[in-house]
Amino acid sequence: MPSKSNLNEAATNKKGRAAKYQQHPSRVGYLTVGQTARILRISASTLRLWENVGLVSPARSSGKYRLYDADLLDVLKRIKYLRDVKKLSVPGIKQMLGKVVIEAKPVQGAGVQQAEVGPKLRRMRQRLDLGIVEAANKARISPGFLSAIELGKANPSVATLQRLAATYNTTVLEFFELPHHARRLIPPHERRTLTTESGVCIELLSIGTKMLECMIFRVPPRAGSDGAYSHAGEEFIYMLEGELEIWLDELEGHTLKPGDSFWFESNLGHRWFNPSDEEAVLIWVNTPITF
Repeated sequence: MPSKSNLNEAATNKKGRAAKYQQHPSRVGYLTVGQTARILRISASTLRLWENVGLVSPARSSGKYRLYDADLLDVLKRIKYLRDVKKLSVPGIKQMLGKVVIEAKPVQGAGVQQAEVGPKLRRMRQRLDLGIVEAANKARISPGFLSAIELGKANPSVATLQRLAATYNTTVLEFFELPHHARRLIPPHERRTLTTESGVCIELLSIGTKMLECMIFRVPPRAGSDGAYSHAGEEFIYMLEGELEIWLDELEGHTLKPGDSFWFESNLGHRWFNPSDEEAVLIWVNTPITF
């Protein structure tokens, strides 16, 4: 039977290895959700919440597992400090971090491709020879907010994206970094995505379609479209997870749950919101391509 001194030495060595691992996570490569949560002494659900509200965006392995590198771990430590010590809310933490969304370094062959909306919006505005003030007035947003979006200092909501698309005579589809040729097969890790101001993630499921705009929406708790919008066409929703509250012309309200399907005319002013404490995941199809 091991002596008491040997047991104490083994325990000390184990603690030393754990401390060394926490100080130099980059030596072991990327960390999983569980490993990262243990290092930070927080729950895995807290990590997912921070991702859902747009504080961080971890890389993904084959579109499945979240992965955290040493740089992102430092950001997470900063977020924890701002929350626990400075007692800041999510908007306050975002302001202190100086970014709306922080992207992890991509893992080779993994992760979705995030579109850079700001520069594309600036080019669209300049092609139409519109000034910041004129374009902002047409889209019903402030010139300062439009300027911040173009500079990459703010992310627009879904409603703002749609209004800007209408202002520039285009569709939200144009904000994705799309290849020049159609794609019949799109693996999960090659999807193009947009992330909005409130953390809503839009994943494009089809590239090159003529009449259908097919997407997956991932809506964090208490997040939504942040306003109503309308356009030509029809829309179809199939709920995969969570709940989604949707209002049409502020007169007709519905709460969608897993397994529910729902369609409506796109010319009805529509806004939507996740009222639950869990992420809502849904397939959303627009036809024709007008969103």
